[in-house]
Amino acid sequence: MTTHDGPDEHLPFDVFARNCPARDTLGHVTGRWGSLTLGALREDTLRFNELRRRVEGVSEKMLAQTLQALERDGLVHREAQQTNPPRVDYRLTPLGREAAERLLSLIELLEERMPEVLAAQERYDAGR
Repeated sequence: MTTHDGPDEHLPFDVFARNCPARDTLGHVTGRWGSLTLGALREDTLRFNELRRRVEGVSEKMLAQTLQALERDGLVHREAQQTNPPRVDYRLTPLGREAAERLLSLIELLEERMPEVLAAQERYDAGR
């Protein structure tokens, strides 16, 4: 059972509870852009524009917000280098790497089983 520091530091974390802080982090990790960003960073340290090209369809604004949330949660490390032009690299922290590995297992499962998903969608749509 995991607990957290704060006013009720002896209460366990439970993402099903309305006020659990883990709920926000779960949303950051499992949201479309969060999971794709973690997956992309699992492959390598990337600069912002490299990451944006890797995660096709994400806007600059949404990627920036996603990276900020993941950095705040301790999943992504941002390193700004004092060069001209400035260079910023993003990489996973150990916690981020573990989360990405677990996410990639889910991603691989879904990619492998997409024929079943597509067939189920067709059956569902045909019955409507």
